[in-house]
Amino acid sequence: MTPASTVATLAPSGLPGLDPAWSRVVRTGSGAWHVLDNAPQLHSEPVGTLLCVHGNPTWSYLWRTFVAAGTRATRPWRVIAVDQLDMGYSERTGRTHLLADRVRELGELTDALGLQGPVVSAGHDWGGSISLGWAVDHPELLAGVVLLNTAVYQPLGEHPPAALRPAMVPGLRHAATVSTTGFIDTTLALAHPRLTAPVREAFRAPYRTAARRAAVGDFVADIPATADHPSRPELERIAARVRELDVPALLAWGARDPVFSDRFLRDLRDRLPHADVHRYPTAGHLVAEDEDVAAGVLDWLDERVGGPPSVAPAVPREAVRLLGATLTERAGDDTPALVELHRETSRTVSWRALARRTEELARGLAAIGVTPGDRVAVLVPPGADLTAVLYACLRLGAVVVLADAGLGVAALSRAVKAAEPVAVIGIERALLAAKAFRWAPTLVAAGPVNRRVARAVGVRATLVELAERGAADSSPLAWPDPDAEAAVLFTSGSTGPAKGVVYTHRGLAAMRDAVASTYTISPERPFVAAFAPFALLGPALGATSASPDMDVTAPRTLTAAALAAAVRAVDGAVVFASPAALAGILATQHEASDDDRACLARVETLLSAGAPVPAELLQSVRDLLPGARLHTPYGMTEMLPVTDIELSQIVAAGDGPGVCVGVPAAGARVAISALDDEGRAVGAPASDAGVLGEILVAGPHLKARYDRLWFTQHASARDAGWHRTGDVGRIDEAGRLWVEGRLAHVVATDRGVITPVAPERLVDAVPGVARAALVGVGPRGTAQVVVVVEPEGKAPAGLAEPELAAGVRAALAGLPVPVAAVLVVPGLPTDLRHNSKIDRTHLAQWAAAVLSGRRAAL
Repeated sequence: MTPASTVATLAPSGLPGLDPAWSRVVRTGSGAWHVLDNAPQLHSEPVGTLLCVHGNPTWSYLWRTFVAAGTRATRPWRVIAVDQLDMGYSERTGRTHLLADRVRELGELTDALGLQGPVVSAGHDWGGSISLGWAVDHPELLAGVVLLNTAVYQPLGEHPPAALRPAMVPGLRHAATVSTTGFIDTTLALAHPRLTAPVREAFRAPYRTAARRAAVGDFVADIPATADHPSRPELERIAARVRELDVPALLAWGARDPVFSDRFLRDLRDRLPHADVHRYPTAGHLVAEDEDVAAGVLDWLDERVGGPPSVAPAVPREAVRLLGATLTERAGDDTPALVELHRETSRTVSWRALARRTEELARGLAAIGVTPGDRVAVLVPPGADLTAVLYACLRLGAVVVLADAGLGVAALSRAVKAAEPVAVIGIERALLAAKAFRWAPTLVAAGPVNRRVARAVGVRATLVELAERGAADSSPLAWPDPDAEAAVLFTSGSTGPAKGVVYTHRGLAAMRDAVASTYTISPERPFVAAFAPFALLGPALGATSASPDMDVTAPRTLTAAALAAAVRAVDGAVVFASPAALAGILATQHEASDDDRACLARVETLLSAGAPVPAELLQSVRDLLPGARLHTPYGMTEMLPVTDIELSQIVAAGDGPGVCVGVPAAGARVAISALDDEGRAVGAPASDAGVLGEILVAGPHLKARYDRLWFTQHASARDAGWHRTGDVGRIDEAGRLWVEGRLAHVVATDRGVITPVAPERLVDAVPGVARAALVGVGPRGTAQVVVVVEPEGKAPAGLAEPELAAGVRAALAGLPVPVAAVLVVPGLPTDLRHNSKIDRTHLAQWAAAVLSGRRAAL
C-alpha cells in the first residue's frame, strides 16, 4: 500500500486566487498527477488548450491567473496547469526524474487526458525546457508556444546563473533545497513587489516537509551544465528541434531576473526569430506574479492563434527622401550648417564638413563591425558631434537608440539594456556607466576621455579614430531600406517605465516633413534650437541651425541675451525653446541690450514644446518677441506633431473642458474612442464633436511599434492604423482638440465620468491654493471625488481646514457629484522629469488610505 504522504491529492481550499473546482487528479503509468483544469467551468466550446508547465520550486499555483483568465474570456480557452510528478500535490513516486523522463511523462499525461489540438504549450523556469520538449514531440497538436523566463540551452563552458550556483554544489544542494526551505524562500523573494504572506504560504504549502521537497533538490541536480551530464543529450535535442518550430511563439520576460537573464532571452529569440516579445522592465523571475501576464497572453492567443490571421491592409509605398539626403546633396556647400555658441568661443560647421564627417563615421562604424540593423546607443550631449553620430548611424543603417539622461541612472540603464545595443557611443561618464551596467560589448568615446578610464572600460575607438578609419575606406556604402528600423526613442517615463518607440526611416522622414510643413521651415528660414530634439532635425530640413549658449540639461540657463546672440549669428527666423527655457529668457530680459531686443523682434516663429505651455507664459514672451507667431504643439514620442495651436487661437478658444491644443498638424489625423459609464474607452474611432473619450492619433509620422512590448503595442494599436494615446479629451465644433487629462485618471462616479484638468483649474484659482489634483477613491463606477490641495503656505498632510475645504467645494459646485473630501499635502508628488505632471495614481492610493484611517506616506 502506498503511504498516504506520497499519493496525489487535491489542492487545499482557501488558497488565494485558486478555485478548488479546478483541482483534479489524473493517473498515468508513471504516477498520479495533480492538475488544475478549468474545463468544467467553460461556458462554451474552448478555442483550444493552454498546457502550462511550472519549474522549480513552484507548482501549478503559478498558473492560477491563466486558468481564471481562460475561464472568463469571451472566447474561452481550456487551461491545464500540471504539477510535475514528485512536485506540488502530485504523487511522490520516489524516483529521480531526468529531463527526458519529464518530457516523456508529460506526454503520457496528455495522452491520458485525451488532449486534442489546437494546443499551446506554456512553460516557466525549467518547465520551459520540458514544455518545449513536449512541443517538438507533438507537432500534430501544437498550435503555439508561450515561454516565461526560462532557458532551453546552457552553453558548455559558460557558468550557470550565479543565483543557482550555490544550490548546484553537491555538498550544499541537499541543505539548500531539501533539508531546509532555503531554495524555496529565495525563489519567492524574487518577486517584485514582494508577495503577500498568504500567497507565499500557498507556494510553500506542498513542500512542508523534507520528504516532500526531495524533487526540489533533484530538479537542481538535473541542470545539464556539463557535457557528461545525463540530461545533456535531451537538452541538446530539444534546443536543436526548437529551431524547426514554425508555430506562433510568445516570450513574456521579466527583465530583473537574476536566474534567467536577458542572455537566455537572446538565445530564445535566436532560435525562434519569429517570436513576439514582451519584456517587462521592472518584473523579475516570477513574472506571472509581478505582472498581469495572463491577460496579455489571452490577447495574444486571440490575435495569433485563436482566430483568423490578421492581415494588414496593403499600403502603397512611395519613394522616400531619407533624413541624410540633404547632407549628400550639399556635400560641396561651404556655408554654415551648424553654429554652436559658447561663452568663450563659438564653432561653425559647414555643410561640406558635416557631410564628410558623417560619411567617415558611418564607414568607421562599419569598420569596427557595426552592420545595418545593429543598434547603437548614443549618449552624447547636443552639438555637432551628436548630429554627426546620429546621421552616421542613419547613413549606415544602424538603429539609433536615444534615451534621456534625465530618466536617472537606474531607469536609463533599464532603457538602454532593453534595446540591446551592440555599441555605445558616449562621453566619459556614459562609458563608465556602460561598462558598469554591461550595456554593450563595444564602446566608442565621444569627446575627451582619460587614458586610464579608456583602458579600464575597454574603449574600442574614439570618434576621431573612427573618422580616420572611415576616411581610408572607399568601398560602396548602400543606403538603408526606407522601411527598415531607424531609431528606438525612449519615452519620458512620466507615465510608467520608459518605453522604446521604434521608428523606420520612412517614419522619421514623415516627421521631418510634418515639422517642415506645419512651421514652414526651409533652407531660407534658419532657426535657433534651444530645445535639443529639434536641433537634430536641422540637417534633415536643410536649414542652418544655431545652438545658443546654455546648459541643455538645465533649460532655465538660457538668457535673453544668449538667445539674441544665436538669432543674430544665423539671422534666425524660427526659435525652438522649451517652456523652462522661455522662463529663463523672461527672467533675464532686463539684461538684454537694445540691440538684443531689436534682434529678437525679427524672429518670425516661436515653437515651444516638451511640456504644457501656459497661455500666460506665451503672453509674456510676446512682449519680447513682438513679431513672432507663438506656437505650441501637442504630441508625444509616438507621434510629433499631432496638433498645433498659436497664441491668438488659444485666446480665441477661451475656457473649455480642458486644454485646447488646436487642429491636426500636417499629415496628422485625430479621433476619439468614446468612454462608457465606467470610464473605459470602448468606442470605435470617430470624430464627432463633443464626444468625450480616449484620444487616438494617426499619420505617416506615427511610430512603427513599441520595442519588445507586444502587449503594450497590441493594446495601443487595436484599432487598425490608430494609436491610442492614453489621453482623454474631445473635439469641438471647430475641429479643435481639447485635452482633459489621462485615461487612467478619469473618475467614474455613479452620475457620470469626470476628467481632472478643468476642475483642477477651477480649484487652482481658489485663494490659498498653489495647485490641486482631483482623484477618485472607491470602486470604478461608484468612485467618490477627492481633491488634494498643495496650499500656498505650509501645512501638514491631512484634512483641509474648513475654510479652504469650503472654497474648493464652492469652486466645484458644478460637478455632477459633490466633493467627498478635501485633503492637503505639503507638496503634490510629481514625476522626476516633469514637475508639471502630477502623479495622480499615487495620490489616489494615498487618499484612499488616509480616508480609511490608515497611515500612509506620500
